[in-house]
Order: sequence, then C-alpha cells, then structure tokens
Amino acid sequence: MTQSARFSVRPSLVRRIALASIIANVGIVVTGGAVRLTASGLGCPTWPRCTDESYVSTAEMGIHGAIEFGNRLLTFAVGAVALAALVAVLLHRPRRRSLVLLALAVLAGIAVQAIIGGITVHTDLHPMIVGIHFVGSMALLLLTYALWRRIGESDGPKVRTVPAPLHALVWITTAVSAAVIMVGTLVTGSGPHAGDADAERNGLDPATISQLHADLVFLLIGLSVALWLALKAVGAPPRAVRAAVVLLVVELAQGVVGFVQYLTDLPVLLVGLHMLGSCLVWLATLAVLWSTRERPPVGAATTPPADPGDPAERADRELAPAR
Repeated sequence: MTQSARFSVRPSLVRRIALASIIANVGIVVTGGAVRLTASGLGCPTWPRCTDESYVSTAEMGIHGAIEFGNRLLTFAVGAVALAALVAVLLHRPRRRSLVLLALAVLAGIAVQAIIGGITVHTDLHPMIVGIHFVGSMALLLLTYALWRRIGESDGPKVRTVPAPLHALVWITTAVSAAVIMVGTLVTGSGPHAGDADAERNGLDPATISQLHADLVFLLIGLSVALWLALKAVGAPPRAVRAAVVLLVVELAQGVVGFVQYLTDLPVLLVGLHMLGSCLVWLATLAVLWSTRERPPVGAATTPPADPGDPAERADRELAPAR
C-alpha cells in the first residue's frame, strides 16, 4: 500500500464533514441572531479584543458580554469544521481540484465574515453592515452546500435534466429567493431588534419595507407552485419534484412565522425562528437548483432533455410509431 493510499479519506467521511459545515454555518446564524435579539451586539464593545484590555469577556460586562463573546468563540468552531473539510478533501484520493477550491473558499469566507463582524462592532451595529454580515452567511451556505453536493458528483460537465424553459424558471425562483433574503435584511434594519438600545436604524418605514418583503414572498411562493406543477407535467426526475415540494413546504412554514411575528410585534422567539427559517428556505432553494442538473462521469455521452415545444422533437414523437 502506498503512503498516499494509506492516508486516503473515504468520500462518505468527506461528505459528512461537509454536511457538518452546513449545519455549523446555520447554527452561527441562529446564535448571531440571539446576540442581536438579547441586545448583546455590543456586549464586547471592541474587536478583535472584547475590551481594550482583554480578549475575553469579564464579570463586569455581565450576561451581554458573555453572549457576545460566546458567539465569537463559535466562529472558531465553524472555522475548525471548515478546516477539517479542507484537510479531508486534500487527503481524498484521487485529489479533486474542484473540492479543494470549494473547501478553500469556505475557509476564506469564514475569515471574511469574522472581519465583517469586527467592522459591525466598530460601526456600532450599523444596520447596513449587519445586513451585509447576514448576506455573507447566506453566501457561505451556498459554498458549503456546493461542496457537500459536489462530493457526490463527478468532475464531468453540468447537464440539465429538465427542459431549458423550466431550468430558466428554476433560476428565476432562485433569484427571487435571494431577493427575499436581501429585502428581509432591510426589514430587520428598520425594526426594533437592533442588537443594542443605541444602535442606529436604517430609516426606512417598517410598514412599507415589510410590505415589499411580503410581496416578494408571495411571488416566491407562486413561482414555487408553478415550478412544482411544471416539473410534474414534464416528467422531471423524482428528486427534482421532491425538492420542489420541500421548498414549497418550507416557504409556507416560514411565511406563517413571518406573518405571526409581524402581527404580534416581533417577539424574540419568533424572530429567532424566522432567522432559522431563512437559512432553511435558502438551502431548499439550492436543493431545487441542484436537482435539475447533474454531472455524468467524464466521457459519458449526454443529451440534454429536449424542450416539449421544440418542432423537431414533436416530429420525432409523431413519426416514432411508423418507424
């Protein structure tokens, strides 16, 4: 047995570590929300130190300091999981450049997020920086999800498994899902849970921006229903239909939480649950995107599905019985 083979990591282990990275990044979004919802955003008033004299919180800083410092410590845990994923893909045989690049991107993204977190503290929780910090977390979820899915794929070219118009609908749905998340950060920036009593708000009218957010949510749900029905109509792969159903269910649950929290003056528990829901909606959206394409083994002959309305395809179907 060669030295490289002796230290090779099984694909199943690499995939489990990548899944742990997804979970860790969802977890830090939720705990970051807890920091804001408990008004602990400036529990550690500076960065990278917690105070001018100490890297850790002190007893004088109370519960807010402990909560903020605890969230900072979780960044190291998330980074450790990402580092483990990088080591795993480096030890995987054969080593795959695509996996190494994705794992490196995740690790670099976590470092960037830590810096943005520091800027957030130095700008006294400016709502735009807080929003960028949250969107950055969604970008990290995209990278970690891509790594997790790529481990089970070949390095062959991507091939869509649904007709081109339907694949375009998938991309439109993905774009609207991203827009819902970004507008949601503006809603948060106009609301009462700023992370600190003296933190600045973005100045937008909460009712107006919330209505825009709700309109986008209705659009997303409508697109998701259309996507599910279209996937069934064209006989798309079962995994694509299932992914669309899951997306729709998660969206509806998230919508219910969103409306209830709005009508009940944004209770902390529901706002935290809504943040978790945002991660789940985004991951469900990515699952639909990935379910409508595949990477056949390198060298395998592939033919993308023909569009139902293509004249040549219709002629082939009509002539088929006579051949």
